[in-house]
Amino acid sequence: MRNVVAVDLPGGPAFVAALQRVWDAGDAALPLDRRLPPPARAAVLQALAPTHLLGEDGEWRRLPGGRPCEDGDALVLATSGTTGQPKGVVLTRQAVAASAAATHARLGADPARHAWVACLPLAHVGGLAVVTRALLGGFPLEVHDGFQAEAVTQAAARLRAAGRSPLVSLVATALRRVDPAVFDRILLGAAAPPADVPPNVVVTYGMTETGSGVVYDGIPLEGVEVAIGDGQRGQLGEVLLRGPMLLRTYRHGPAPFLPGGWLPTGDGGRITPEGRLEVQGRLAEVIVTGGEKVWPAAVERVLQQQAGVAEVAVVGRPDPEWGQAVVALVVPSPTAPPPRREALAEAVKATVSPWAAPKEVVLVDALPRTPSGKVARSRLAALLEQAGAGR
Repeated sequence: MRNVVAVDLPGGPAFVAALQRVWDAGDAALPLDRRLPPPARAAVLQALAPTHLLGEDGEWRRLPGGRPCEDGDALVLATSGTTGQPKGVVLTRQAVAASAAATHARLGADPARHAWVACLPLAHVGGLAVVTRALLGGFPLEVHDGFQAEAVTQAAARLRAAGRSPLVSLVATALRRVDPAVFDRILLGAAAPPADVPPNVVVTYGMTETGSGVVYDGIPLEGVEVAIGDGQRGQLGEVLLRGPMLLRTYRHGPAPFLPGGWLPTGDGGRITPEGRLEVQGRLAEVIVTGGEKVWPAAVERVLQQQAGVAEVAVVGRPDPEWGQAVVALVVPSPTAPPPRREALAEAVKATVSPWAAPKEVVLVDALPRTPSGKVARSRLAALLEQAGAGR
């Protein structure tokens, strides 16, 4: 049995050294999100039960009620997706190494020519995977304590001046704040990609349970298999994944693997005739209106491109006639007039389907988001109710 060490350090060289120190001891690291308020941090510690805490003073403090992990475990990552309570995803050393190797193989990355920049939260797999890839692949690495557009851009410039091609992982909100051309390749995850993806941006699909992205631009990485739950090519169903980089277990209990080692993702999608995976969104978020299914992500992609829309989230409101009514929560652009519902509805009708058009548009100041940048869909109903009460 091995220790689980909660690492409570900001992003930077000290964090990397601490992670390596934990691994050298044969233990597993649990990076803590330092942005969380004390009650939320306490909830993570209680739910994931690390045995030790490693802080900025370098001391390992034993924690009461901690539970060890198995030999070979490398990481314990807190995740609640967009809903639910914290749960710990346990990734083995073999899984982390497989993820790093598959990523570098797909990108054609070479430690003699490339370098990684880590600027996303290190308590989340999208940010931490940059660090683990660099360590395991022998790549130069620069770690930032969070994303700041100017600092990240300057890092890319320094690396280019030193003869290195910079690699980075970003989410859509961060991508909009930098010039993509300063990087050799950008791995884009977490939120929906923009309508026009620059040629050096790779749109990734994955989750904490898969140790970061495992499908790049719709094509699985080497060693990764993708299937659709109903087994019908071209038909919508639950996305199933299999591969060497998947989690071993959860801290609170076994992972929900299906026979054959397939992991059900809870996402709906299909495999196109060209063999690419298209993910529609979370199955639990499908809106059923008048007996027809509406995938919020498909509607959001259209609405995001319309004039006057800075950000948007689509939800279902209970409706006595339709069962659910499609509602668009829109953050209006500060540089254009607020969008009209009729115009947004027509755009959706022309692109998605008539029944997917929003029956209501509610203007809000901001959308709730998780620390990794995803829209916190578990809080959208409350935001919708709050906005309605304020009208």
